[in-house]
Amino acid sequence: MDEQPTASLSGRDGRLAILLAMAMFVLVVDTSLMNVSIAAVVRDLDTTTSGVQSAIALEALVSAAFILIGGKVGDLIGRKRAYVLGLLGYAVGALAMTVAQNLIAVIVFWALIGGIGASLLLPAMQSLIHGNFQGAAQRRVYALVGAAAAIAAAVGPLLGGFITTYLSWRVGFALEVVIIAGVLSGIGLVRNVEYTGPRTLDVVGSLLSVVGMGGIVLGILVWQEGGSRVLALLVFGAAALAGLAYWLVRRKRAGKPHLLDPDLFTSPLFRLGISQQLLQQIALGGMMIALPIYLQMVLEYSAMEAGLSLAPLSLSMFVVALIAGKRAGRKRPANLVGAGFLLVTVGVAILIPLVPRADFGWALLIPLAIAGSGLGLLVSQLNDYTLSPISEERVSEAAAVNSAGGSFGLSFGLAFAGAIMLATLSLSFTNRAEASDVLSPAEQTRVAEVLEENAEVMTNTHLEELLIGQPPATQAEILRINTEARPISLQVALVIPLVAALLGLLNSIRMRRHPDPAPANTDGMVLG
Repeated sequence: MDEQPTASLSGRDGRLAILLAMAMFVLVVDTSLMNVSIAAVVRDLDTTTSGVQSAIALEALVSAAFILIGGKVGDLIGRKRAYVLGLLGYAVGALAMTVAQNLIAVIVFWALIGGIGASLLLPAMQSLIHGNFQGAAQRRVYALVGAAAAIAAAVGPLLGGFITTYLSWRVGFALEVVIIAGVLSGIGLVRNVEYTGPRTLDVVGSLLSVVGMGGIVLGILVWQEGGSRVLALLVFGAAALAGLAYWLVRRKRAGKPHLLDPDLFTSPLFRLGISQQLLQQIALGGMMIALPIYLQMVLEYSAMEAGLSLAPLSLSMFVVALIAGKRAGRKRPANLVGAGFLLVTVGVAILIPLVPRADFGWALLIPLAIAGSGLGLLVSQLNDYTLSPISEERVSEAAAVNSAGGSFGLSFGLAFAGAIMLATLSLSFTNRAEASDVLSPAEQTRVAEVLEENAEVMTNTHLEELLIGQPPATQAEILRINTEARPISLQVALVIPLVAALLGLLNSIRMRRHPDPAPANTDGMVLG
């Protein structure tokens, strides 16, 4: 940025800004904690890796599917009340994780209730910042909240790994509850921001948005879990999204209340920004499901070791975002976004051949740092680029769309990379079993049947426990097949973020054909 805000935040404004930053920190660190704790959660709840994967993707999906409705609900019941309800929803999810005994509790309370809480919290927070701060102070709060999100992304894997390894993953979620309680204790500092627009809820548009985004990701999750009617869910979801577009245009022309203004998408900068945000989050989601599984299930790392191994990705992302946000100067945002996607492409392209060869996590340091630097460039530019052409009175609505696009991309990346990984594992394992000279035809058939019902990435140690009682030769052969099949499945999963980064790189060429956006109202980082 060419200019930094000079107003200081003190007294009531300073305390409120810190509380808002704490709320954002919890939102971001929550998913990091789940990612680095996958192995511990699987073990303690006696569930499967794919089941925990599905819960992580579902939480992001629910947040994306309901965030447009969440913004409208905040308009109707009051942004302050929506903010409180969002925090309480997140607290319920975190509290449930401290006592959960099975995957069902995780799905219901953490993924569903916590996801709905996030969908209320994000747009309400955007509006409250606009209504509680003005001028330079407002820019400083946006910068502070954005920095909190970046810090949470950077330290989340390390913090989560430390807590999980030396205490318990449940302690991490208990600490989230404590932070949320602290944030709620200062709710008296928040002034409500009244909504003066139409107070009618677009029920049809709301349902279409939930069914559209939900149907697509749910279809992928069902495929991942070996369910049926996957194609029907995907088609149904795509049809609902097409129907939503038609419905919004029709309601706008008729002058009737609509979920969101379709005229937002008349801005080419907004359309390009949303599409790039989507691709960035797909790439991030794909990496954040494949890499923790590789570290914990293949290298059999503890959560702390996994967090340390992922640190180059998160720390480089944070540092580059901070530097680029302050020193971009007159460099074209489109060029920085293109450079970001190029770095992500290069980093993931190096990772793919390294996966079957790396015997320790730090072997991934260079490609992770390259990819993280690319993501940092994207974080520093995309929110500002997307929201800059939007007028002040529509920025909250636009930010909700921006958040929905990012959350949908994250859930899609998590779900699709996970589904591709398990499908590849099943195919690779079955083919190797059928080609084995050690396994009998009956054993080969049994392997195929088990994988058809539940393909699962697991450690060799866990597999050895399941094979107790089998002949030594059979045990050794299945362990060999597992050792060979897992890296291939993880390599294929990493193709998803690679393709997303390549599409983002191509899309950045289109960005360069448009003039740069006018200076935004924020200081480089806004909610998204």
